[in-house]
Amino acid sequence: MSEFLDHCRDKMRVHHLAYQTEKTYIHWIKRFIVFHNKSHPNTMTEPEVEAFLSHLASQRRCSPSTQSQALCALVFLYKHVIERPLTQMGGIQFAKRRTTVPVVLSIGEVAQILKQMSGVDRTLAMVLYGSGLRATEALSLRVQDIDFDNQCLHIRFGKRRKDRVVTLASTLVEPLRTQLNSTLALHQTDLTRGLGSAPVPLSLRRKLGDSLKRPGWQYAFPSSNLCPMPETGEIVRFHRHPDALRKAIARATKAAYVQKRVTCHTFRHSFATHLLQSGADIRTVQDQLGHADVKTTEIYTHIIKRGAAGVRSPLESLSI
Repeated sequence: MSEFLDHCRDKMRVHHLAYQTEKTYIHWIKRFIVFHNKSHPNTMTEPEVEAFLSHLASQRRCSPSTQSQALCALVFLYKHVIERPLTQMGGIQFAKRRTTVPVVLSIGEVAQILKQMSGVDRTLAMVLYGSGLRATEALSLRVQDIDFDNQCLHIRFGKRRKDRVVTLASTLVEPLRTQLNSTLALHQTDLTRGLGSAPVPLSLRRKLGDSLKRPGWQYAFPSSNLCPMPETGEIVRFHRHPDALRKAIARATKAAYVQKRVTCHTFRHSFATHLLQSGADIRTVQDQLGHADVKTTEIYTHIIKRGAAGVRSPLESLSI
């Protein structure tokens, strides 16, 4: 199986899939093979794919997005690796989608949580809330992406590989300058050890060469550990691991006695809601968040209309 999975990885890199997408697709391909008693995908067709995807929905109770993720991995497998694209499959039992309303913190709750945080994690959480970034977008910021003069952040290769420019709160200027000083000092240490090349896609690495050792290419929030590049084995310093930030936010939420389920994405939801409440135009919020469709952004207007600023409960008119 390992040789076949390595072959799948090679195909994914030919098609320039993101490393996280590569890991996710390999995970689902492996589960698909194991589910069918380690049969080779060459010997399986649409019925086996339908059986696996239906199993995820009916037995494993996976969410629609998880099932869709597995389907995308198998579509790639058969189209680009097996080179026998899947035909229409009508026997898949799809998981039912349900409408969910995102968790939104009040401004006071955001402040309480941030007060319980310190150091790099506090700065990162402030970036999530202050600019409405996804966790991966904040962690992937490079030194050259932070524009202090124009007070903005340049987001490269965001969701769907789109670039955008977002606001940088003046409150963040000082913490970010402190963070970059620490980052550049660590980079200088790497250079003295003969390292210091920034991790970038292989095609860009060939083009830039030793330019990747320049400070601007370094991650603004670097990892404390060095590790090899998956494609080449070169020792580089990636960005801070998302789990470290998630755990820090969970600890701070507990310490602040906030009884909501708070994740990294909760700060992004709160940013959008509070921006709309302050009178910002929905198109502006859409651009800041990087949504392809304004309908995705409209969920935040629904939250505002249903909250204390929207519907007035008839209970308030009773004299009891």
